[in-house]
Amino acid sequence: MAAVPPLCDFGWKPVNATLPGVDGKDHDILAQAGENGLVVVFICNHCPYVIAVIDRIVQVAKDLAELGVGFVAISSNDVTSHPQDSFDNMKLFAEKHGFPFPYLYDEDQAVGRGWGAVCTPDFFGFNADMELQYRGRLDASRKKAGATGLRRDLYEAMKQIVETGKGPEEQIALMGCSIKWKDAS
Repeated sequence: MAAVPPLCDFGWKPVNATLPGVDGKDHDILAQAGENGLVVVFICNHCPYVIAVIDRIVQVAKDLAELGVGFVAISSNDVTSHPQDSFDNMKLFAEKHGFPFPYLYDEDQAVGRGWGAVCTPDFFGFNADMELQYRGRLDASRKKAGATGLRRDLYEAMKQIVETGKGPEEQIALMGCSIKWKDAS
C-alpha cells in the first residue's frame, strides 16, 4: 500500500541516534551532516518505489556532497514480515548500488517512529542548523523511474537550502510503500 508523508514541518529538529551500518560500524545520524546540511532518507530493499529510483538517489547523494550536504539512509522495516529487508540483504543492496553514504538499520524502529517516517522512500532535508526544510519527493518518478530529464526536486530544494537556509514553501509530497511496522502487541 502506498503512503504519502505529511507536509514539511519547517524548523523541526531531529533527535539523534546511533545505528549500525552495513559497513560494520555504528553511526550517529546527525554526524553525517555536511557543513551545509543533511538529507536522511528512509528506504528498504524490496519497495518498488525505492528500486525504481535507487540509482537516482545515489547520484543525488553524490551531487549534494559537492554542495556540502551529507546523506544517510535508514531502514526501519520489520524484517520478520519482510525478510528481504534483513541486515544481510541491506549489505547486498548497498553494495549492488554503490552507496556512497551510510545505510543504517533501525531494528527496534525507534528512529522511524520518532521521526514520523511514513513510507519508503521518505526524505528529510535539513539546513546547516539541522532544521527541517524539505519533506518532498526525489522527482516525479513513481513505481517506475521517470524520464531522464525530470526536474530533480530534492536536489533543487537542497541547493536552495544551501544558498538561503530555507526550503521551498511549496513541496510535492512523495509516494512510496508504507513502512512495515512491527506488531505493537
